[in-house]
Order: sequence, then C-alpha cells, then structure tokens
Amino acid sequence: MNHLLEIDRLANRYFIMRHGHSLANAQGIIVSHPENGCSGYGLSDLGRAQVQQSLQRQSELDAAALIVSSDFQRAHESAGIAHSILGCAKPVALEARLRERDFGEFELLSDSSYTEIWRADAIDPDSRWRGVESVNQVMRRVTSVIVELENQFAGLSVLLVSHGDALQILQTAFARQAAASHRELDHLHTAEIRQLVLAPVGSAAADT
Repeated sequence: MNHLLEIDRLANRYFIMRHGHSLANAQGIIVSHPENGCSGYGLSDLGRAQVQQSLQRQSELDAAALIVSSDFQRAHESAGIAHSILGCAKPVALEARLRERDFGEFELLSDSSYTEIWRADAIDPDSRWRGVESVNQVMRRVTSVIVELENQFAGLSVLLVSHGDALQILQTAFARQAAASHRELDHLHTAEIRQLVLAPVGSAAADT
C-alpha cells in the first residue's frame, strides 16, 4: 500500500539523498541485513567526498532542515556529513524504516544479482523470491515515514538519507505509480540529492 495516496497536499518539502559510495559498493557486494549494515560497511573515502560535493552544490537546504536517516552506517555517516555542512540545529533522526531493502539470501553476495531481483519485482510486486523484501513491503514502510512527518510538522525542509532501492520505491510512491514500476524512474547515483514532488491525485494508480 502507498500511504501517500491518502494525502492530497504536502505540508513539508522533502529531499532525498542516497548514501555516498560505501565499502560494500567498493567490494561489489550486497549488504542489507541490520547485523551487517548498522555497524559495518560505512562510507569509503570516495563516498565522503561525494557527499561533501553534493551538499556544497545544492542551494535548497540550510540550517533549518531536518535530516532523517537510515540507521545503516553508510547512511548515517552520510547524514552526519550533511548535518555538519548545513549546520543543522536539529539532530539527525535515525529511522529504521529507511533502511536498505532486505535482499534475503543475496546478503553478502555479488551486487550483480540486483538485475534478477528487479526482474522479479516487475512480474510480482509481492514477490518474496529467495527471501527478498517485496517492493510493496518497502513502499509501505517508506511512505509511512512521510505520513508520520506530515502529522508532526509543517513548513519544514526534510532531507531523507537512505538507500538505492528504498529511495527508488519512495520516488515511485510520490509519482503515485505502482511499486512494480520502480526501475522505470531515473535512479539515484550515490550521494545524489533530489527533491520529491507529489503527483496530483488521480494521475496514476499504485498497488494496494
């Protein structure tokens, strides 16, 4: 279910940033389980530089922004750099619902497996093939974060720091498209920052 289908207009502005290049990226492996990702596989030197460059290039965020981040090390390290550069008054809020998609049996295996997983997504958005978290499950958890922030705040600029698939699916939700179509949208590069715009009501139908 896309919880954003319940919202006509947003009270806050939302920006997303994929974490910078990580040690998992450098090794070409999938790290999606909390026991591995929360305390290991943080940013590479390249990743730190990427995040710094992205924050220095953007002009929409400032010290008043709220940063909400996945609690995986590569994400909250990225969020920490953003917090420092922006000089944010509010502390970084860690949010487990923004974690990496759980890739099940593919944990610590080659990231070349993503292509097979995405192919299964397009066929069945509820697929749990080889223990992979379904795209509909991911959509439910990431959009629930937005609904909660909408209920708590108004007039804020919020930077969400998360992971490739989680943010890809969140973008799909903002477009009011079905979760199974998440690879059809432009994907985020590491450390890329992008503003999310909620599509008009009735512009598309998402899976429930």
